[in-house]
Amino acid sequence: MKIRDSVSKETLKQFKSIAPGSNRKKKSNADPITKRDWEEIMGTRRETYQRLGGRIRRKQ
Repeated sequence: MKIRDSVSKETLKQFKSIAPGSNRKKKSNADPITKRDWEEIMGTRRETYQRLGGRIRRKQ
């Protein structure tokens, strides 16, 4: 006799919800984040500015 035969359906659902492997994330159909997207998220693709003669201009 196995444990699942003597346990009620409600407790069996609780066991399945906390069982190892049940916490895995399912693959989503969304596009993977590219390197360029990560750079934009981290802010490395922002414009840089430089002071030239008292004015602040975009760095060339």
